[in-house]
Amino acid sequence: MIYKTYQPRSPLSQFVEFFWMREGDNLSVVQTRLLPMGTMELVINLYEDRIPLTDRQSRLQRSSTSGIRLCGPHSKNFVIQDTRTISMMGVHFRPGGGTVFLDLPAGELHNEIVSLSELWKTRAAELRDCLIQESAPENRFRLLEQFLMQMLRSPNYHPAVNFALQQFRQSANLTIRAVTEQTGFSSRHFNQLFRDQVGVTPKLFCRIQRFQKVLEMLSVRTPVDWMDIAFTCGYFDQAHLIHDFRAFADCTPTEYLTQRGFHPCHIALPD
Repeated sequence: MIYKTYQPRSPLSQFVEFFWMREGDNLSVVQTRLLPMGTMELVINLYEDRIPLTDRQSRLQRSSTSGIRLCGPHSKNFVIQDTRTISMMGVHFRPGGGTVFLDLPAGELHNEIVSLSELWKTRAAELRDCLIQESAPENRFRLLEQFLMQMLRSPNYHPAVNFALQQFRQSANLTIRAVTEQTGFSSRHFNQLFRDQVGVTPKLFCRIQRFQKVLEMLSVRTPVDWMDIAFTCGYFDQAHLIHDFRAFADCTPTEYLTQRGFHPCHIALPD
């Protein structure tokens, strides 16, 4: 399987972290549990004009979306299924970055997966058709970049939310209360502003980012010192860390290590 990424140029890079592409033939049919990242993801199936929706508990297909869909900010994992032939592209938005391409608050897409035609009308199908006409990954990345540049609207970012996101990135020791007080808004009002732009509350966002930091450390540290990772990432103790693994990944930390896929946020599920 081929996996490539591309970092878009400014000003798109302010809202998009990277584009990605996966391609392969004669692959094993596998299911993967995708762990929550708290950000939006645009997914395009170039092989066929549909993407299955699979129940996260039973792991049975319950419906499908069109071949171009938007995954809202998730705080729950969901299951995706790879077929024998894969030709996929995607856009991984920065926290809150997807809202500049939409006409609705990000909170309305929390834990939702929708066909992009519901939000972009005919332009979604037009984008997919244009990408299919290209074959070289570099050309597809550039075409996608040009398309999103044309879709880019004036950001309706609230400066208080931008400030909070910067503070949360810079220090894991800052409390949400301390950051909220610096914005000058009440906790209730700031929570709503944050949810409208990012898609989840500040508390849930920080919890997801703390969990993501654990996954990042696990991808580079061998052997694993669970106590050190727990304290470094801001957990009270190892039990606290295990609790988040069960909540976000439906498994224990050790089970995650044995089932981890090609990406830290992927868990390969057994048949």
